[in-house]
Amino acid sequence: QVQLVESGGGLVQAGGSLRLSCAASGRTFSSYAMGWFRQAPGKEREFVAVNGWSGGSTYYADSVKGRFTISRDNAKNTVYLQMNSLKPEDTAVYYCAADPAYHGSNSKEYDYWGQGTQVTVSS
Repeated sequence: QVQLVESGGGLVQAGGSLRLSCAASGRTFSSYAMGWFRQAPGKEREFVAVNGWSGGSTYYADSVKGRFTISRDNAKNTVYLQMNSLKPEDTAVYYCAADPAYHGSNSKEYDYWGQGTQVTVSS
């Protein structure tokens, strides 16, 4: 069992930055691939980024590539999402999720989800 708690969301102006954190419980954090997803009002949940067990095998959605960076600290059981050059279209609830394998962008393969943190980007 893995419990995930996101933090770091908030209101920011376009062009600004935020760093999201996702703290995980459990001793097996390092054995999970960790992903970030987001869901805007009226839209389906979409993939943002994923990071493999050792911090490698990162993969990003085209919409955030070059602006967002996913990283993890296995000693702290935490995964991060650094978001730069934010745009109004990045406004969404952001979720972190844990995948015992590595299925990349397929949200259905993730076993554990956090409660989400709201990110709002004003124009």
